[in-house]
Amino acid sequence: MDEEALIAKAQQGDVQAFNRLVLIYQDAVYNVAFRVAGEPDMAADATQDAFISAFHNLGSFRGGSFKAWLMRIVTNACYDEFRRRKRRPLSSLDEISEINESAPILSSDEIGPEAHQQQAELVEAIERCLQTLPDDQRIAAVLCDVEGYDYNEIAEIMSTSLGTVKSRISRARSKLRDCLQSVRELLPWEYRLSSMEE
Repeated sequence: MDEEALIAKAQQGDVQAFNRLVLIYQDAVYNVAFRVAGEPDMAADATQDAFISAFHNLGSFRGGSFKAWLMRIVTNACYDEFRRRKRRPLSSLDEISEINESAPILSSDEIGPEAHQQQAELVEAIERCLQTLPDDQRIAAVLCDVEGYDYNEIAEIMSTSLGTVKSRISRARSKLRDCLQSVRELLPWEYRLSSMEE
């Protein structure tokens, strides 16, 4: 059964059809929640809340990208979790790379001990810098630079304008770039900004 048929059946109250949609999208929804929240428990709570909300609001889905509709719901669920909980430190990006194969660049078995240590230090630095971003900028950056959504999809997911998305991503990248200059020796050469000392 194709997605449209599953959605139509789920909108008519067919729980099994909705469960099949959950199985299709649960990994993608959790991955976005985890990358935004940075904490497995919070991501799991946001994912559960998102699917419950999606089930109760299926009648409001009027077509278009069902995945983008779900991502908007999980992003809102993350905002709700942020409001409910005191912000906690992000989990290790090493853990993210183990959970989600879409981040293979963060781990490699083919590097030596020194390179591995440098990689671990860079991951920690990125983690610290991500924590400094406002929630809206971090969510936009994660959706774009980690999950690979285009600006239009992010605007739909975040229920905001294209210009706002571009601005948030630009600011997030600028802040990350500035923050990471304190560990510029860990960055690949192409990402190091030139300085007066060089």
